[in-house]
This record gives sequence, structure tokens and C-alpha cells, in this order.
Amino acid sequence: MLKDKIKRDAFIENNLGLVHSICKRFCGRGIEYDDLYQAGCMGLVKAADGFDSNRGLMFSTYAVPVIMGEVRRLFRDGGAVKVSRSVKELWLKINREKQILEQKLCREPTVAEIAAQLGVSSEEVTEAVCAAQNTVSLTYDGDDGIKEADLPTVSTEDEISDRLVLEEAFTKLNEKERVIMECRYYRYMTQSNTAKALNMTQVQVSRAEKKILIKLRGLLG
Repeated sequence: MLKDKIKRDAFIENNLGLVHSICKRFCGRGIEYDDLYQAGCMGLVKAADGFDSNRGLMFSTYAVPVIMGEVRRLFRDGGAVKVSRSVKELWLKINREKQILEQKLCREPTVAEIAAQLGVSSEEVTEAVCAAQNTVSLTYDGDDGIKEADLPTVSTEDEISDRLVLEEAFTKLNEKERVIMECRYYRYMTQSNTAKALNMTQVQVSRAEKKILIKLRGLLG
């Protein structure tokens, strides 16, 4: 028993980098980093206890949604998520660049491709996209003459709560279903890239995604 506890504690300690990585995304949004880190660690412990390595899933793939769920729960209990002006402005640029790349590539661009065009990291693009929930008007004095645009933000506890309900429904999916949804809706991967990552065809991913969405609607009542 003692050896198992030591192995478990060492495993958790070796994966604390996941907690730091996720907590950094939520810095500057109204909750202290130490509180974010504590919530993230709770999520990591839950993930470590619930992980089954025999299912062929990487621990990080399983753990990230669990850790993020605990951090978001903290926002639900502690207040609204604050979205900075810079993130809103980045979303405007992402949305515009996405349309340009779609026309140029004749397909949906990846996060990495959008990030490369804008000269930012994929993580920054993902954070801006994650902030997209409601639209608010923001004055934007850009070089291209755009003065105003509808931009996404998160502002109320009810919206955070809704996301937590969805994440709870995610836990009722099987491993393969969770991985597909994580690729599509957490990592914002295209169906084609998801298919390559999971050794599936694009058609198989599309059909599976539709079935999973129907299942989630049923779980959400």
C-alpha cells in the first residue's frame, strides 16, 4: 500500500506541469494564481485516480479536461471571467485571418496556420477562441480602418455554469468519444486533422461527431 501511494504521489508530481500550463491561461481574470493552482491540483488528483492506462489513452489527453473543469468551477463559484481588450482584439484578427485562409486554402485552416499568419503562438489563438461565448461591441482603431466589431467575451456565472454542466456530460462519454470531442472542441482541430491523429477517416470522424452530439443533447436533457 505504501509503495502504491509513493508511486501515485510521484506520478502526480511529475504531471504538475499540466496544472501550471492550464493555470497560466486563466491568469489576470480576477482570481489569484495560487487559488487557480490549488483547484488545478485537485483536478490533477482526480484525473490520476480515474485514469486507466490500459485504454490506450495518453494521460495528458485524459487529464486536461478534468483539470480545466476544476479551474472553471472556481470561476463559477468565485465570479465572472474577465476578458482583456488584447484578447478581444486578437479574436478580431483571428476571425478575419480565418476567412482569408479559408478562401486561399479552400478548407478550414488549423490553429497553427492562423497563429503563423498572425505571428502569435497557437496557445494564444486557442485562449482567444476559448473566450468566445457572448458578443459585445468593441471599438477597434486598426490600420485597416475597422472601427467596430462584434467580439466574444465571457461575463456571467450562468455561462460558466452551463459549460460545467457540459463538461459533466463529457464524463459520461466513453474514452474514444471524449478524445474526439477534445480534439474538435478543446483543441479546435479540423475533422481532417482529428482523423489523422486518431487513425480514422474524415467521414468516420464526421459521423462519430454527429452521434456524440446527439448523445450529449440527450444527456443534457
